[in-house]
Amino acid sequence: MRRLGSVFMGGARVAAVIGAVVMVSSQAWAELTQVEIGGELRIRGRYYINTFAPRGERIPAAALGWRPIGTRLATSIFKWDSDGPDWTRYEHALLLNVKADFSDNVSAFVEFYDFSIWGEDTRSNYLTGADTRGDSTDDVMLNQGYVEIRQLFDAPLKLRIGRQAIKFGKGFLVSDMLTPSQFSTHDAVRLTWTPADDVSVDFFASKLADRYQTEQDGDTDFYGIYGTYTGWAPLTMSAYWYFLRDASHVENTALSPIGEWFEDLRGLDDYGATRLHTLGTHLFGKSGGFDYSLELAYQFGDAEHLGATFLPVGGLYGDQNADYGNWGAELNVGYTFKDAKWQPRPYVMGVYFQGHDERDISFGEWLNPFYRPDASTSFNRLFSDLNYMPTINDNGWLSNVAQIQLGVELQATEKVRLHAHVAKDWAVAAFDPPVSWKFGDTYVPVAPMLSFWTEDGSNDLGWEVAAWLRYQYSADLWFLFYGNYLFAGDGLTRGAFSQFNGTEITAGTDDTNAGYVFWMAVLKF
Repeated sequence: MRRLGSVFMGGARVAAVIGAVVMVSSQAWAELTQVEIGGELRIRGRYYINTFAPRGERIPAAALGWRPIGTRLATSIFKWDSDGPDWTRYEHALLLNVKADFSDNVSAFVEFYDFSIWGEDTRSNYLTGADTRGDSTDDVMLNQGYVEIRQLFDAPLKLRIGRQAIKFGKGFLVSDMLTPSQFSTHDAVRLTWTPADDVSVDFFASKLADRYQTEQDGDTDFYGIYGTYTGWAPLTMSAYWYFLRDASHVENTALSPIGEWFEDLRGLDDYGATRLHTLGTHLFGKSGGFDYSLELAYQFGDAEHLGATFLPVGGLYGDQNADYGNWGAELNVGYTFKDAKWQPRPYVMGVYFQGHDERDISFGEWLNPFYRPDASTSFNRLFSDLNYMPTINDNGWLSNVAQIQLGVELQATEKVRLHAHVAKDWAVAAFDPPVSWKFGDTYVPVAPMLSFWTEDGSNDLGWEVAAWLRYQYSADLWFLFYGNYLFAGDGLTRGAFSQFNGTEITAGTDDTNAGYVFWMAVLKF
């Protein structure tokens, strides 16, 4: 009760501040016309089976000499092993917001957010009986706080300035969530132009990191244009361009002035800004009993920040010429039998996030002391929260993967919806491990010093069977129960680089199948 009370006390203080602002603002340029208070509470319990373990080495670093693996090397957070404890936790998120509408098409919105894992702030030590105050220093934060102006310049323009949730389409690349129980916002300026009822165009600029204290031009910024046409009922059409620029300074070494001079002379350790462009389209609609959705995007640009992480194992410098060049897509087609009992909707979905694996080296590169590595780039999921493989905790960062999914949804009652599917998963580009012998659950490299000697890796990430039930108890409260069983493939357990936009390996200590179940309750007020 103390935590919930602190949130609402914080909300009371916010309301008082807003009240003071309203008093001043109303005298200056607008009259307050309406105030709304609302919020949302999300509670989730999660249980992973045979999946997670403390990060550990899956392939000895000594067997990867001179290979550009990445800064994490072949370490992994997965086990695929029935030994040791499974992973479970309960978490909740609370939103509390106030919206104030003024005259002259002006409004303000302030929202506070608290995310916690159960047990983080327990006050009592049950062994000694000592009571202490919980640590709440990181609990309540500003989730949104913006001013919105409509009919700007007496034109169909809406301007929103401040911290705000941004989501386009289904959130394929830009979403307002991190996970089903964690929210995401941007410090941004967003201008929406609606020249007609069936046309809208959004322009936005978001500040992801401001490094003014350390660098004159070292910020990370995110820009975009997103346009949508809804004038043809069977098909809504959207097109977009996103641009992410990270100009922060990156280097692999910090040498003496003479050493830095030598690097400049040789053109070493000189990484430019990241410039990631994404061009995409989203086409979706319904016709008869069919529904369909296609999202297709292509990324290109400079990837030198990523390249800096691909220094050869035992080497000093990464790939200074790394660039992006990858496709991402999702296609979903379904058909609803509207006159049949439970209105079944069978569907098929395909997902593809292109990836490259340049982590092998030839015998000549192994001998060459001046070998320059190539970075392994994959499609960057940007700010998505779509979760295609929940058992391995996708959360919008899984890449270098492809999936085909067959499923069915049923409207069992007015309030209950059921879903079940089977999916096959692959790595787009496999990782070739050292030639090894297997002793029990352990792979031992045959010749660890000969890192160029590898065996063909597997693309097979496995099969999944999943189901969920959603119960809409009322207009404001719903429950979700989810289960997934993963038949782990060799490409998953032996390891492919598909985690965190294709930069981390999935390898474990065994090849046991895994599973994931969770329940969730969401109340809006």
